[in-house]
Amino acid sequence: MISDKMKNALNEQIQLEGQASSLYLSMSVWCDQKGLEGCAQFLRRQSEEEREHMLRIFDYMSEVDVMALTPGIQEPEHDFPSIQELFKRVYAHEQKVSNSIYRLLQIALEENDYTTQHFLQWYVAEQKEEENLMRSILDKINLIGEGPMTLYYIDKEVAAINLLEEAAEEEVE
Repeated sequence: MISDKMKNALNEQIQLEGQASSLYLSMSVWCDQKGLEGCAQFLRRQSEEEREHMLRIFDYMSEVDVMALTPGIQEPEHDFPSIQELFKRVYAHEQKVSNSIYRLLQIALEENDYTTQHFLQWYVAEQKEEENLMRSILDKINLIGEGPMTLYYIDKEVAAINLLEEAAEEEVE
């Protein structure tokens, strides 16, 4: 059984993952409204992935016989100044999630909670991939620059990234 401190921290992570899912879904809707179908699909997939991350913690907590709490999710932002700013926020949010995972791992280390340490390693690797992906998208956005065709090319690049990510997931399954 894990400590109350770890249980509370894991429940906080559930909330953070749920908020990420909600935020990315909201961003997906914003993109869809702007005609950015590639970005909308990418962010919709990211939203589903964050929900899966949340459920993974629920399952782990059940396995170690502690109560996972279903989070109340705050209403996310619905309007963004630009697609560039939207992806900057996505990257910043992924960094926030990574730091939260590192905090969980630190608690597990301090408490000699080897089971939770092992469980969290998947999240460490996942967050490294997520941050790298979002940084890559921002790099492409910066390369594209600004101008009348910017949104078209950004959407096209993100759609291509989404297809690559989906193909990679299918290979794993």
